[in-house]
Amino acid sequence: MHPSNLFDLAGKVALVTGASRGIGEEVARLLAASGAHVIVTSRRVDDCQRVADDIVAAGGSAEAAACHIGDMAQIEALYAQLAARHGRLDILVNNAATSPYFGPITDTSADAFQKTVDVNIRGYFFMSTHGARLMAANGGGSIINVASVNGVIPGLHQGIYSITKAAVISMTKAFAVELALAGVRCNALLPGFTDTKFTTALKESPAVLKQLLAHVPMRRAAQPSEMAGTVLYLASAASSYTTGAVLNVDGGYLCV
Repeated sequence: MHPSNLFDLAGKVALVTGASRGIGEEVARLLAASGAHVIVTSRRVDDCQRVADDIVAAGGSAEAAACHIGDMAQIEALYAQLAARHGRLDILVNNAATSPYFGPITDTSADAFQKTVDVNIRGYFFMSTHGARLMAANGGGSIINVASVNGVIPGLHQGIYSITKAAVISMTKAFAVELALAGVRCNALLPGFTDTKFTTALKESPAVLKQLLAHVPMRRAAQPSEMAGTVLYLASAASSYTTGAVLNVDGGYLCV
């Protein structure tokens, strides 16, 4: 393939979860700008429609669909709709996540534990099994899991969230090994501290924020758009021999 075409996603169908804002929104916009038809999903379809409309207005191709990945019935319904409408899936970006509890690990409630596991582990797993089957039936594809540096170094007062993100890293490698011969690649993006609504709890605690940024060699938070390029690489032919990889995009955080 000519170098200029390495990142061309023309003719590809991409599904991005948690795409109504933050990292997911930026990923959806870049994949669409690179030629993919993007299915923009999150819990609230109105928010997804705004992103899809913006993509179309910019000359891209997109549609909106509601899906709460913590709800198995909604995952099934989404894939039934996708199969009926498109008959294929080439790119899956598992980005939707939750972190309902911020505080001492020993005070984690059963409800917060279960909600975090249902979305961040079970949701990623079954989005991937459904997506992988559809990809394999059409010659292959790429699954990109948005994990976190907290899956390597647990975040302060982010115990159960960090545990689930460590599971996503392991899940990525397990899928990569089993799906390689089916032409389905699976890789993980590990964002560092990123300036999104999701990190509000960290930003509202000056002491925690100061401590966190002190361990980031670049001494700043990332912008959501700074995560999208790595996802494009992992979704495209540029990464055709890359599977099971865990790519840190963290301003050097894991180097310290």
